[in-house]
Amino acid sequence: MGMSVTISTATEGDAESILKLQYLAYQSEAALYGDYSIEPLTQTLDALRAELAEGTVLAARLGDEVVGSVRGVVDPDGTARIAKLIVHPRMQRHGLGGRLLRAIEQQLADGTEAKRYRLFTGHRSEINLRLYRKLGYQQVGAAEEVTRRLSLVYMEKSASAATYAASA
Repeated sequence: MGMSVTISTATEGDAESILKLQYLAYQSEAALYGDYSIEPLTQTLDALRAELAEGTVLAARLGDEVVGSVRGVVDPDGTARIAKLIVHPRMQRHGLGGRLLRAIEQQLADGTEAKRYRLFTGHRSEINLRLYRKLGYQQVGAAEEVTRRLSLVYMEKSASAATYAASA
């Protein structure tokens, strides 16, 4: 009998596993843009620990192994900012990214005044863009050029749309 993936709040003890997974998961993005200096590949363990302390971080586990993660924080204006949705390469294309995204939306909505969810991805990251659109996100504004090779696409959906979709 196979194990199923569980999603729960990440702990301080998960920080090193999440950082290693992040490094592995972002290799394809770095290759896509020809830039291995992107922040997810240069983030320090201390910076990740600070994110664990300041926001909401979820970990997807297959047994004891962390195979996915996502982070979020709600700003005072009600914008829930979602970041660093990562899934182990061998677990990709099986719905885990969508499960993590829905789980962080729910977690950020519980006990906060989240009015909208906002995230971003690179302009060439078609798999990411397709997933976000499928889950109700729409591009807001023009893509923001970061470097000659990379522009960021910001996407949003209202918290009420997410609540409706979760209950439908």
